[in-house]
Amino acid sequence: MLLENKTVLITGGSRGIGKSIAVRLAKEGANIVIVGKTTEPHPKLEGTIFTAAEEIAAAGPGKVLPIAGDIRFEESIQQIVQQTAAAFGGIDILVNNASAINLSATEQTEPKRWDLMHGINVRGTFLMSQACIPHLKKSHNPHILNLSPPLNMDPSWFSKHLAYTMSKYGMSMVILGLAEELKPHRIAANALWPKTTIATAAVQNLLGGDFLIQRSRKPEIVAEAALHILKQPSYECTGNFFTDEEILIKEGITDFSKYAVNPDQKLMPDLFL
Repeated sequence: MLLENKTVLITGGSRGIGKSIAVRLAKEGANIVIVGKTTEPHPKLEGTIFTAAEEIAAAGPGKVLPIAGDIRFEESIQQIVQQTAAAFGGIDILVNNASAINLSATEQTEPKRWDLMHGINVRGTFLMSQACIPHLKKSHNPHILNLSPPLNMDPSWFSKHLAYTMSKYGMSMVILGLAEELKPHRIAANALWPKTTIATAAVQNLLGGDFLIQRSRKPEIVAEAALHILKQPSYECTGNFFTDEEILIKEGITDFSKYAVNPDQKLMPDLFL
């Protein structure tokens, strides 16, 4: 197994892309820690960290630890990292998947929405990475993987939803900086972004409802791409902004039809590409 006995910490791991990555890495023997805020059933959101943990545990032989946490707060981040290290003896991989989205124009962006997106996407990603670095330094093949887009300075992406764009590019700038900063420690830092929209709760509830879901791919395509990034030697594969398609094509996978929610519908390209 590619990741046997490796410990993977995934933020936002209770549903969607985060959970799919957790399931895929569990199949490769990894111990999985998922972090999320959903501890009780929610009317609009699938599952909790505990139901997700059961599904992940069934996927592979490793252990699974669900942790209720909020990466906007330093105390929560420290608790998450300490619990993970105490349970498994270290951290080999950090997946910064937790993210908030709001596609409002500038005049319609409420301060609380700005704060939420930047508190999770930028601040939370930075501080989670910071807290994990001491443990990653001790790992044999350490990786940080952010679910964030290539840095595309086309003004159109800023004009449509400035606050959200700044927050997601902030996540990508964390990768840009950490990849160079952590080279002496052989800690990889890469970003991964889907080529098309992905069938998640955000797409269903906030972006386009069932119309867009039918034109999206399943989260499993991102999970498969994540696996292929995380199995690379950390000292060779760092500082990249990958798309899921690009990674899978390099691995010889060119038929993506099984990932389509509805193969009869034309796929919708994702943002920032």
